[in-house]
Amino acid sequence: MEQIPYILAIESSCDDTSAAVLYGNKVLSNEVASQEVHTAYGGVVPELASRAHQQNIVPVVDRALKIANIKPSQLHAIAFTNGPGLMGSLLVGTSFAKSLALALDIPLVPVHHMHAHILAHLIEDAHPKQILFPLICLTVSGGHTQLVLVKGPKSMDILGETIDDAVGEAFDKAAKILGLPYPGGPVIDKLAQTGNPDFMTFGRSLVDGYNFSFSGMKTSFLYNLQKKVKEDPDFVAKHLNDICASYQNALLDVLFKKLELAVKDYGIKHVAIAGGVSANSGLRKRLIQLGTDKNLTIYLPPFEYTMDNAAMIGIAGYYNLLAEETAPLSISASAKIKF
Repeated sequence: MEQIPYILAIESSCDDTSAAVLYGNKVLSNEVASQEVHTAYGGVVPELASRAHQQNIVPVVDRALKIANIKPSQLHAIAFTNGPGLMGSLLVGTSFAKSLALALDIPLVPVHHMHAHILAHLIEDAHPKQILFPLICLTVSGGHTQLVLVKGPKSMDILGETIDDAVGEAFDKAAKILGLPYPGGPVIDKLAQTGNPDFMTFGRSLVDGYNFSFSGMKTSFLYNLQKKVKEDPDFVAKHLNDICASYQNALLDVLFKKLELAVKDYGIKHVAIAGGVSANSGLRKRLIQLGTDKNLTIYLPPFEYTMDNAAMIGIAGYYNLLAEETAPLSISASAKIKF
């Protein structure tokens, strides 16, 4: 493509409806409508999520275009998340993207949600200096935990991933046990900042290679807490910050054991994090320390690009468009899609 394209990007994989407009790798707008309805249920309810997407998508896209000061007729392509994610949610974004691409007679560009999280680092204003490859990216969210070797925007290989639960889910489940509001990960992170990380010990689930496991740690958390509460009914209230700090420390130990192993084995000097859990302050502090200790270049994504957002879909769509990876209007969403 000779000219720099204007791309409208749409993200609707879970419970955030987002639209962004990019000019090449520059973000002109990035609008997100979050869904508060799930708070009362302690987790995302798929049916409610898809209904909320239907209500939000038109006003969110309209707002993104207006903020970018771009008319639909100026767009060169529509990028959208076609997986993985909640099927009902994905269908809303996919259907809207297909309809608009048809109406405007412009290319339709499918984007893998997890590729997009990683490629958010390549957005123009994400970092003051150019990203260097190869790098290892620890991608952590409510649905995924992966170690990815990234050789370039179009060359990524999974080194390891969770064999059961994602680390974000492990945070949220523990928060629910503690009676904390949803989403629980940010709440645990905030409380952990003034707690003692060595207050309690939880079993670390370590598997071979670069893979992760967190189901055993959730069980360890539950049983340890039940034992302590049986001894003292006010245990949680008295030691909430220490409990959160200890649990977060245990989860981070598992993540960093595998990350450090991959960095050593592959001789990589550049490390990045991506995904919703990459906003965790404890994770960021420990990664910065790792960079200092091991002389690594560390790439921390700006907070606005950590959670699900359409800007990351747009940058991934930009590189897909350059590679002429477009899709026919017959394409469908996929809840599970190959990395």
